[in-house]
Amino acid sequence: MNLLTNQKFLKVVLNSFESFISSKTSRSTQKLKPLHGAIAKDIVARLGTQYDVISQGYGAGKETKIQGRYIDKMVDITILDAVTKTPVAGIAVKFVMQNYSQNSNNYFENMLGETANIRTASCPYFQIFIILDNLPYYENGGKIKHWEEFTDHNLKKYNALAEDDVNMFFHTPNKTLIYAVHVTPKPQNVTTKDEYMDFYATHKPKVKLTSHKYDLKKEGTVIFNDYETFADKIYHTIMAR
Repeated sequence: MNLLTNQKFLKVVLNSFESFISSKTSRSTQKLKPLHGAIAKDIVARLGTQYDVISQGYGAGKETKIQGRYIDKMVDITILDAVTKTPVAGIAVKFVMQNYSQNSNNYFENMLGETANIRTASCPYFQIFIILDNLPYYENGGKIKHWEEFTDHNLKKYNALAEDDVNMFFHTPNKTLIYAVHVTPKPQNVTTKDEYMDFYATHKPKVKLTSHKYDLKKEGTVIFNDYETFADKIYHTIMAR
């Protein structure tokens, strides 16, 4: 099987970042296609023909809904039983490249809410959260106000999440992958969003795992910078149903 290794996953993240630069906007779905599609293809390779996977960038190239306990939810990657066509798991994917601090709590609270909606309808749910360890913070108009770092303080809530018993707390994803990456070269003499985009359009970016040593719990529901282990947990959760 041609599975997605940790090294290959880094290349997928780079492809997504390059699509973001090419589109020149965070609102474009183009950055999602190489990321979601590669994950979907990998899940198919791991699970085999008894399951179907629906996602942008794979197959028909569109998302589908999972019926939640309260509302139906469009899900980034949906895994279906190939015979009954019923969802057996969902995966949400977020890649944050700018203005993290103003949205940090919203990202987390929305994740808890959508997870509870899906999991209380008896469907496993997984989260992938990718973030640059150093990212621009823009004011209205696109001026760079300052540079942000993804710090241990940002991970405090995820450390608390890591201690949750998923059989007791249905707002907790079955597993969450936190993936913090560092992009080089660092932009020099850029003061606006357009200049940031132009810098990476002319300087070939590279992506590697962050070198920051975060104070993270080693066991629990949260996995840090290890896609292979995360994908293996998805496999075993689905196979154990």
